[in-house]
Amino acid sequence: MRIEANLILFFWAFSIFSCLCFSVSSVNFGYRFHSSAIKAEQVKLPRKSSGTNKLYKTKYFTQILDHFNFNPKSYQKFQHRYLINDTYWGGPKKNSPIFVYTGNEGDIEWFAQNTGFMFDIAPHFQALLVFIEHRFYGKSIPFGGDKDVAYSNASTLGYLTSTQALADYATLIIDLKKNLTAVDAPVVVFGGSYGGSMIKIQFKQTLISFLFFSCLILMFWAVLASWFRLKYPHVAIGALASSAPILNFENITSPYSFNNIITQDFRSESENCYKVIKGSWKKIEDTGKQSGGLELLRKSFRICKNFIDVDVLESWLETAFAYTAMTDYPTPSNFLNPMPAYPVKQMCKAIDDPKSGNDTFAKLYGAASVYYNYSGTATCFNLAYSPDPHGLDMWSWQACTEMIMPTSGSNKESIFPENQWNYSRRAAACKAFYGVHPRPNWITTEFGGHDIYRVLKRYGSNMIFFNGLRDPWSGGGVLKNISKTIVAIVAEQGAHHVDLRFATKDDPKWLRDVRQMEINIISDWISQYYHDLAHQS
Repeated sequence: MRIEANLILFFWAFSIFSCLCFSVSSVNFGYRFHSSAIKAEQVKLPRKSSGTNKLYKTKYFTQILDHFNFNPKSYQKFQHRYLINDTYWGGPKKNSPIFVYTGNEGDIEWFAQNTGFMFDIAPHFQALLVFIEHRFYGKSIPFGGDKDVAYSNASTLGYLTSTQALADYATLIIDLKKNLTAVDAPVVVFGGSYGGSMIKIQFKQTLISFLFFSCLILMFWAVLASWFRLKYPHVAIGALASSAPILNFENITSPYSFNNIITQDFRSESENCYKVIKGSWKKIEDTGKQSGGLELLRKSFRICKNFIDVDVLESWLETAFAYTAMTDYPTPSNFLNPMPAYPVKQMCKAIDDPKSGNDTFAKLYGAASVYYNYSGTATCFNLAYSPDPHGLDMWSWQACTEMIMPTSGSNKESIFPENQWNYSRRAAACKAFYGVHPRPNWITTEFGGHDIYRVLKRYGSNMIFFNGLRDPWSGGGVLKNISKTIVAIVAEQGAHHVDLRFATKDDPKWLRDVRQMEINIISDWISQYYHDLAHQS
């Protein structure tokens, strides 16, 4: 069965927390991925001695399609993209380290441009930097690079799995070290979150609501980094996993945790802010049902004239609140959109502004503008469809197969409408769209998760888990030390992988301290490696 292009677009529409509603009798795939909401961080590029000024070089590795079977199709090859920066590398004679970014569900260049910590510390360690793209994303497309073929059905998409991706990374790293005559160079892997999108589906009058988790930008690369260290300890001597929700599988973590943290982020700033947002959903829905209500909503929120819908408008607002909570950074950023420092505080200031009186919609518009229009350049907001600028399409496949994360629950205290996680609805939707049944127990079978503090203490080592408690993903993270070498760093004011961002002069002391702790731990790993290498010799 071929998956039509509009079906694929539907699944990733609305980025991390978008919601869609449609009926079987009249499917509308014109809903929008908020492309304007996703922009690469502006970075200061390292200057090489030769006078060139580039962040990385682009290279390709001939990768095998299937690492785990030996039938003829398994031996097919594809061009696997990776980025490399040798500006500060001490070279193979010194066995200088190699820092590898385990790519996630999108274009690798986007993520490389937003992982400044690796560039910042490369001079200190004289490290080679390598950013490896995840298969089926960006330009690393199997089946001749043809997305129409690669994305066509479950037979081709079946090669898109986390285990295949990890094997890709191991194969590429080993080959790269051989080619660089750097077989003894220590490798440290880095990652900072796989992504997410919440989709509401009205299916024969039944509302199906579930979260498809991707860090997009924001979740999976840290998960992959930690899993890579566990599965390939002979390839990487250590892993820094920032904001990695490795406990968000198979009901290890409460499905209400994610939205509860978002709720607390806003409620901690202002009780009135929390109450206004919490009470707004019914007001929006009631207004939409009234004669002329949709037009009133369109004008209140400055929505462009081409499209307006209550469910999509609510999704648009939910996206703003959820993304802002995740990226509640202490300094201005434009990782997703241009935003001020502490954007949750700024949203609540807009809601609490006495100038808006009792006008709930004016308050919400002011809050949403912090996320969608902080630069002040937007004249209206377009809810209609636009192309995905970062190649996130196929996260929906992973969310329908192995990445089953029960995180969409909202209880009575939640800032979002009350909702229960329902696996059977997720499974039914995945079966309807892809013809596959999810495997909710596979991740914990393959990588573990249950009793992790007892299990990893006995066989794991050299891992850093960073979590900021203002990050909704922290509920599924490792929040306490597992052993002397598996360390949890927890920052009460931290947001999503804030430690991996480029350092700025305005970073608070706690953030500088977190990064210094990470540098010290990585230094210990490398020193121990050199000691063991010399002793072995």
